[in-house]
Amino acid sequence: MNKRNAYILMMLLIPTVVFADKVKVRVFSTANIAYTKISFENSTYSLVGDNVDTIAANLKRGDFVELTPFAKEVVVSVNGQKKGNFESVSFVTNQDDAYFYISPKGYKQRSYEDDLHITALNSKYLQLINHVEFEKYVAGVAQSEIYGKHADIFRVQAIISRTWAMRNMEKHKAEGYNFCDNVHCQAYYNRCIREDIKMAAKASINEVLVDANGNLIETPFHSNSGGQTANSEDVWKSEIEYLRSVKDTFSYGMKQSEWTKEFSTDKWLNYFAKNHKLNINDENVRKELLNFTQDERKAKIVGVPLTTIRKDWNLKSTFFSVVYYGDKVVLEGKGYGHGVGLSQEGAIRMVELGIPYKEILVHYYTGAKVVRLGAEEEMEEPVLLASTTAADNNVADDFTNDVMTMIAMVNDPAGVAVEDEKKKETKKVETENTDKSKRSSDLASRMLNTKKQLEKESSANNNVDNENGWVYEW
Repeated sequence: MNKRNAYILMMLLIPTVVFADKVKVRVFSTANIAYTKISFENSTYSLVGDNVDTIAANLKRGDFVELTPFAKEVVVSVNGQKKGNFESVSFVTNQDDAYFYISPKGYKQRSYEDDLHITALNSKYLQLINHVEFEKYVAGVAQSEIYGKHADIFRVQAIISRTWAMRNMEKHKAEGYNFCDNVHCQAYYNRCIREDIKMAAKASINEVLVDANGNLIETPFHSNSGGQTANSEDVWKSEIEYLRSVKDTFSYGMKQSEWTKEFSTDKWLNYFAKNHKLNINDENVRKELLNFTQDERKAKIVGVPLTTIRKDWNLKSTFFSVVYYGDKVVLEGKGYGHGVGLSQEGAIRMVELGIPYKEILVHYYTGAKVVRLGAEEEMEEPVLLASTTAADNNVADDFTNDVMTMIAMVNDPAGVAVEDEKKKETKKVETENTDKSKRSSDLASRMLNTKKQLEKESSANNNVDNENGWVYEW
């Protein structure tokens, strides 16, 4: 058994239950919260102090808890009655569909599922950490990170968000949690309240992206590529094989596909003279700075990284050309974001055109594969941009057979025949196909009522953040 096959086997045999475990997400991570109220809706919670003492039990709709920091402790009041000071407090429940509302002073109300742990960062502010089931987190991220009407766009986002989270599970280990809720990690600005998104995320459960060696890949994404994605090394330091520049006509004509920004010519030129020590009186330098064009993405202008210029001038992207009008210059730009990996608006357009979600993913993550962890075989290869020879197919078949043989050996130490495993797998696939067909039908009917469902919940709590007319990028 070679090293590559052994690694793939390890990935495929990871128990599904591992990814049902709770993760710790710091919510309101960029906010300075000096006071917050916690309230409840369709569930019952217990409030525990210092992980030992029960402060209040059976908290339900109509009850509320107020929290403030004092001398590195959390001051707790329940329904207006002070209960004391604690080093930490936790709201816990044993109900699977439980959720609560967080209403900090000065910030918009949000709702989250499962449990909440609160400590005082200092005498001024509170730290709130949502202990939530991993797949609920993935659904919440999909709702926060992308907009759309079709189920597959949320499935695409769920897969790349799940892959990123599994690869970066220890990103905030030193601070005592897994992820923050902003674009430093992934946006997670509310529990998922849309049924179509929940179903799309559920349909993708345990689906992740891996490279040719079976490693989970990094899955950067951005709002709009402007028509061409960027190579990873043109934005960051490392050249990554699956983050290659690709043509992306799907991003044309979308919300964030074009932009302009205007400056005085002197301000533009003096920036390069002062910040980058360029001789703007040199005819060739001046000509390049005033007539810079990008029909295809470039990394630098007169040796200056475009990423630096984007940051210094607060531009939407590095994909721009310079148009000179005498006393002013206009930057005519394309796209929004760093440009590496998946273009969200491009993906939205691809879904609208009926392109399958797996083919969308391999379009943007070159050479990557979609696999389902815990499954007994790799998912079928997408065909949109894949061009394989007969020899390639033979290698793929041999690899699949190797994986099936290894799975049979692990699952059946007594030596059950591989052929029996294949028969079971065939039956399983037939059942899954039937389930998928039914799920698609159910999803279509639910999507018709999504707006009404959303408005109904919103009217019950006017401050809940529940619309997704935005796109985040990191």
